[in-house]
Amino acid sequence: MTTVAVLGEPVRTSGYGLAGAQLLTATTPDEVRRCWHELPVDVGVVLLTPAAADALGPEVLESAAVLTVVLPP
Repeated sequence: MTTVAVLGEPVRTSGYGLAGAQLLTATTPDEVRRCWHELPVDVGVVLLTPAAADALGPEVLESAAVLTVVLPP
């Protein structure tokens, strides 16, 4: 089964855990990139905070094998 993950700052992502999303907390660009490269194989959708999306850059998001959604600011 495909799962949903949320990647970004804990203050912006913690509520999604209540809905069953896998939380990938990252507060720096390096942590965001590390979490992205270590995504579990069952993740099919990743919700990103705006800061996490900026850290990854548009090239990564456009070429991703998973569906990405950037959360509103």
